[in-house]
Amino acid sequence: METITWHDFEKVELRAGTILEVADFPEARKPAYKIKADFGLFGIKWSSAQITKHYTKEELPGRQIVGVINFPKKQIGPFMSEFLVTGFADENGDIVLTSVGQKVPNGSKLV
Repeated sequence: METITWHDFEKVELRAGTILEVADFPEARKPAYKIKADFGLFGIKWSSAQITKHYTKEELPGRQIVGVINFPKKQIGPFMSEFLVTGFADENGDIVLTSVGQKVPNGSKLV
């Protein structure tokens, strides 16, 4: 594992956002949803997330998640992803969302 400095870590904009909308993403190579999230002062952004194994579309709106909002936009098929949804792989490699234990203002930075 490579070590980084505190300065390196501070460059990563890990921010809290609330999921507003979830849509199917049938064009994705692996099963995924399109996620629309509110990051407060940083705006409303879209991403693709391969989280269909653990979550239904109906249970996600209103949930606060952690996203990286300072990566460049990334083209995923016909869709433009504006942030990275963060999570951990379970024992089967399926993604479990990184979430916020108690509500914080949208756009709050992980410290």
